[in-house]
Amino acid sequence: MTTQPLVGVLALQGDVREHVAALTECDVRVRAVRRVEELDDLHGIVLPGGESTTMSRLLETFELLDPLRERIAAGLPAYGSCAGMIMLASKVLDGRPDQHQLGGIDMIVRRNAFGRQVDSFEEDLDFTGIDGGSLHAVFIRAPWVESVSPEVEVLATVPDTPNAGAAAGRIVAVRQQSVLATAFHPELTGDGRVHRLFTKMVRAS
Repeated sequence: MTTQPLVGVLALQGDVREHVAALTECDVRVRAVRRVEELDDLHGIVLPGGESTTMSRLLETFELLDPLRERIAAGLPAYGSCAGMIMLASKVLDGRPDQHQLGGIDMIVRRNAFGRQVDSFEEDLDFTGIDGGSLHAVFIRAPWVESVSPEVEVLATVPDTPNAGAAAGRIVAVRQQSVLATAFHPELTGDGRVHRLFTKMVRAS
């Protein structure tokens, strides 16, 4: 891609400003997305952290659910953090019966998995696909991935440390083709490497 790509941030709920700031540092144009027509010329989209059931309802209310699902299925690069990861999963455990999924990654995610242990958890992760050493990850009432299909690449798991407890070994970052998801919030730490990885995926699409 020779022109500067346009990346949307779903702006119905959640930590939108933080993702906008992180993407701006990656030399892309950024648009807050609240209406269907704002999907039309995007080269990629970010689904922020927040509350996945609320986001699901708002996607339906704003008539974005099916158009966004169709764009992702057609190959629009997407990145979801925390609640965004839940939305991108093919199946969610402990979700509401009326919760909608966007699909995009063939995985089963457990909602609020970390929240049952502690409300917040931090750990240094080895993350496949980024350089510069370990990545400090912040989990806030976060999901984790229970299982993935063979088509999904696991990028990071929680190391077996004294603080990890039941989270040790759990999958917390994945990629399937042009769709990326993390259980943690890189937009909150000032480390732009995950966003740079995503914008690299956007440029390559």
